[in-house]
Amino acid sequence: MTTPQTIYITGGAQGIGLGIAHTLLTGGYRVAITDIDEEALSEAAERLPRRENLLTLMADASNEAQVVHSLEKTVNHFGQLNGIVHNAGIADPFHGPVEQLSLETWQAYLNTNLTGAFLCAKHGAAYLRPHGGSIVLMASSRALQSEPDTEAYAASKGGIVALTHALAVSLGPEIRVNAISPGWIEVGDWQKPSRQQPVEHRAVDREQHPAGRVGTPYDIAALTRFLLSTEAGFITGQNFVADGGMTRKMIYAE
Repeated sequence: MTTPQTIYITGGAQGIGLGIAHTLLTGGYRVAITDIDEEALSEAAERLPRRENLLTLMADASNEAQVVHSLEKTVNHFGQLNGIVHNAGIADPFHGPVEQLSLETWQAYLNTNLTGAFLCAKHGAAYLRPHGGSIVLMASSRALQSEPDTEAYAASKGGIVALTHALAVSLGPEIRVNAISPGWIEVGDWQKPSRQQPVEHRAVDREQHPAGRVGTPYDIAALTRFLLSTEAGFITGQNFVADGGMTRKMIYAE
């Protein structure tokens, strides 16, 4: 019998990370999710299927010691590690005018979004290498286009795109590394209960997507699952934009 693959997901208790965990568990994977929100972790454990294949761990993805410890606990619990998904990040891209952006806030975005990805690769590589493992880093369509007052977020996500191809070259051929750049993904009903909000989209919200709708965590989860699998064995160093076509649509001011 083939041993189920084990995947380590940062920021896995809510939003896109929770959707990825749900999809992988449903597909027979063993999954460890880390998060800094204890309440969200507890709620995720109740919501996710196949809890016998789930490990929940409190860990800050920007803290090296906590990343090391949570990876060790994952391998000790499941016996191996086959893939890493770095999804943890500061989700709100808006921080106000750049002239008022504090160095502390700038650094917080970089620490969680970008340094967390580096730490996962640095300390996860030794576990992944014997199994021909795969790393998926969560970037953003905002790495490619911007709204005002999003410099810290854009820089952190743009860094992930560059880090992806650098890691792919350094860690290959044993380990593949790819990035996903989600666009507008509705996560309102994928938050912990105290943060859930009714999901309601206007016609204009749907129409600005060539795909005709706003995305869901399952859209990103399906792509993540593919990139983790051996079916994607010839794909590495790439950034996949999953945004319903928004970044390809020309918009002119009337």
